[in-house]
Amino acid sequence: MANLSVADSDIGDARYCRLELDQRSASNDSANHLKSRALWRATLNTGNALVKIHQLSVEAALDSLCTTADGLSAAEAQRRLREYGPNRIEKMARTPAALRLLREFVQFFSVILWVAAALAFVAEWSAPGQGMARIGYALIGVILVSGIFSFWQEYRVEQTLNALQKLLPRQVNLLRGGALAGLAVEQLVPGDFVLLDQGEIVPADCRLIEAFGVRVNNATVTGEAMPQARDSLPSPEDDLTRSRNILLAGTSIVSGQGKAVVFATGSRTEFGRIAHLAQTSGAAVSPLRRQLAYLSRLIAALAIGIGLIFFAVGVAIEVPFWQDFIFSIGIIVAMVPEGLLPTLTLALVLAAQRLAKRNVLIRHLGSVETLGSATVICTDKTGTLTENRMRAQELLLGRERFAAAAFANRPETGQRFFPFFEAANLCHDLKETEVDGSPVYLGDPMEVALVEMARLAIAHFPAVRRISEVPFDTDRMRHSVVYETLAGPVLYCKGAPESVLPLCRQILDGGQTRPLDAATSRTITDAEEAMAEKGLRILAFAMRQPAGNGAGDVLEHDLIFLGLVGLEDPPRPEVPEAIGKCREAGIKVIMVTGDHPHTAVAIAREIGLVRSADPAIISGDQMRKLSGPQLDQVLRSPEVIFARIAPDQKMRIVEALKNAGHVVAVTGDGVNDAPALKAAHIGIAMGVAGTEVARAASDMVLLDDNFASIVSAVEEGRAVFQNIRKFLTYVLVHNVAELVPFLAFALFQIPLALTPIQALAIDMGTDSLTALGLGVEEPDPQAMRQPPRSQNERLMNLPLALRAYLFLGIIEAAAAMAAFFFVLKGGGWSYGQSMAPNDPVYLAATAACLGAIIFMQIVNVFLCRSSVRSAFATGLFNNRLIVWGVVLEIVLLMAIDYTPWGNALLGTAAVPGDLWLFMVPFALGMLVLEELRKWIVRRTLRPGPSIGPLRIRP
Repeated sequence: MANLSVADSDIGDARYCRLELDQRSASNDSANHLKSRALWRATLNTGNALVKIHQLSVEAALDSLCTTADGLSAAEAQRRLREYGPNRIEKMARTPAALRLLREFVQFFSVILWVAAALAFVAEWSAPGQGMARIGYALIGVILVSGIFSFWQEYRVEQTLNALQKLLPRQVNLLRGGALAGLAVEQLVPGDFVLLDQGEIVPADCRLIEAFGVRVNNATVTGEAMPQARDSLPSPEDDLTRSRNILLAGTSIVSGQGKAVVFATGSRTEFGRIAHLAQTSGAAVSPLRRQLAYLSRLIAALAIGIGLIFFAVGVAIEVPFWQDFIFSIGIIVAMVPEGLLPTLTLALVLAAQRLAKRNVLIRHLGSVETLGSATVICTDKTGTLTENRMRAQELLLGRERFAAAAFANRPETGQRFFPFFEAANLCHDLKETEVDGSPVYLGDPMEVALVEMARLAIAHFPAVRRISEVPFDTDRMRHSVVYETLAGPVLYCKGAPESVLPLCRQILDGGQTRPLDAATSRTITDAEEAMAEKGLRILAFAMRQPAGNGAGDVLEHDLIFLGLVGLEDPPRPEVPEAIGKCREAGIKVIMVTGDHPHTAVAIAREIGLVRSADPAIISGDQMRKLSGPQLDQVLRSPEVIFARIAPDQKMRIVEALKNAGHVVAVTGDGVNDAPALKAAHIGIAMGVAGTEVARAASDMVLLDDNFASIVSAVEEGRAVFQNIRKFLTYVLVHNVAELVPFLAFALFQIPLALTPIQALAIDMGTDSLTALGLGVEEPDPQAMRQPPRSQNERLMNLPLALRAYLFLGIIEAAAAMAAFFFVLKGGGWSYGQSMAPNDPVYLAATAACLGAIIFMQIVNVFLCRSSVRSAFATGLFNNRLIVWGVVLEIVLLMAIDYTPWGNALLGTAAVPGDLWLFMVPFALGMLVLEELRKWIVRRTLRPGPSIGPLRIRP
């Protein structure tokens, strides 16, 4: 594993250590090896047994892994491969996909529909010709649609592993038995030597044995933006992942060359540990799914309860069993909104399509609404709030300070400081190539930024030849190159100011070389401190002419100071406004980064995330010491920044916020972000700079890597919740109108005004497009000026239920029954008279009831666009889907009433034309009464002189 200690390795490797000793017993080196091994054990016995592999010398590290400078033998490598397994992330055992799909069809609401469908088939068998079989088939269709949808949401978990594997290189150069070889990365074992070069990805967790200017980019694993220098010396660092001699699997070599010994492979690597977290962390259940589950249980319980009550009533009044049975099923069908889940699915799909046009890719539909209810966004810094590319920000040239932008494309200004820009242009180890005719630099992003700065400032540099180089060294903290120029050999040096400045004896100031006195040194130091306070990474440049001969410290003396450059990973320009909108919307934004605290705070202040003088700044080391209650207190701080945070710590933050009742969104782009992305209520990955791992673990992807796009998604998510309420109200209104005919049949012994198949036709047919139109209403302009809704706020709350069931539903039911009696009375029916199921008058009367419900729903769809705003204020024709839905309802209504196939399908007959004039007063009455109710609500909510601006949810 990644934190393998010497003592642990001794125990774990005892078997192959003995094997190697046995193999060497015949050689002359056997005694030396035994002696070395004995000395090492003596060291362990003196109390150093817990020294980790990165804290050992090279010799002790090799001995701990029972390997030598020649590498493992082929036989030993095969033995270790059998013991440790291939160098890949093994997939955890999972329930077969077929079984998981079947489980989706036995959820609570699905079971209710299965039972209802089975009863419908039983009723059709016992009393053929009642249309119950068609009801059964329709219910099964609803179950299949909802089950497949849920299974598709969960299928993403399996993609994370495949994405993780793509980051590892497929081939690696290694040393075995004293010979170089190319081998598949899966064949690596602990004790193998790997040879790494610039641009390569590290194949396993390794301990450097030899290093020549090695710098590594750990951003995908630790979140650190800056390339880190690596060497082969023992490290005093306790944290293995940040040790200077450790290379982690999945990271990349930015510059230099190295030879390293593998000490952890596959799932034992830090990379593998993160993969394990990503696979085992439970995905959060979205608030929308919880709400729908609650709503399903509530409606199902209500429908079944009413059905059983009236079945018992039928038994008590001696209604024939099968007639009573069919009647009870009809009540259940009338009460359950079968079209709710398909309509919701389509509404979310259309919302996702709208967000795709705004560069937000929704991977899981429920995440649209979830983000709308988010109370906290935990965001990474590198590549999320920033551009993930270094850029020169400030310069000190001689004793003058400038903004780096002042020299961009202004060669006449840059020529004044030509030696500085030439040093920036030449002192690097980049590889230059061309893409589409433009130069592209491969290597350290910091050096790329320096070269780009220099070439923007100076139009043309003369051709020169590199003579020699003094590579970057972690002790010297500087890098020097010697070039042959027209004036002779010139040395250019760059490095940390504290390393370069003491070597300088002069300063180039205003084109003149002057002695570097104490006052000037203080000026330089003050400028350096001012840049550091802004979170900039500072480099000093110097030169020496003529360079002379020699190497290392022999060359680097009596230098001429040229200047300082402060570099940063700049914030995205849209981020400050996005942070402001989140604050206005009541969403707390917390920065969680693997970068240095100073850099994190500087960026946070620049984007407006931190405005106070004393924000809470917690490092990874500090967080390890925090108890659960202490972490909760930190998270309650108004402004919080977490820096140098490990992946498991990021997950701990997410879990703490969830336990505190927050709906948590997490942004990220690296492998290290994957566990937290999955554990959060909603994971948001970067689409351009993000890793495939992060994208696979996320719920949504920002295609432009723009944090500001989250604001658009939040606004859309808030609209989704309100839109669900709108079409829920719309659906429940006609459920009441469908239920009343059954109640009237049972209580007043009148013919059944609406058959079960006709009720299902409304749910799954005529109302489908208009309900969908309500589900895709545009976001309210005030949506982002309101705090996130409470998690305890139900989709169907008391005001919604009262409005749907006891107000609009009663009006619509009254209109439907009035239409039924209008046709019956016109056909000569009198109270108490029974009607045959195929009587033309009865068929026309049921058609009138069905037609009245559809007619009233046409009015109702405009009333449901807002619970408080007037239908005339929301507009009548600005939602094209609703308009086309109304057209569809009229067409279907005419087809049901006046076509032979419509009559045969739903058991209807043509209705008299004067029925529609009879319905107009009911429609107008519904409109007037609802407008009056809305007016009263607006008057009640209108603010007085001491109350702030009115905020009304649509």
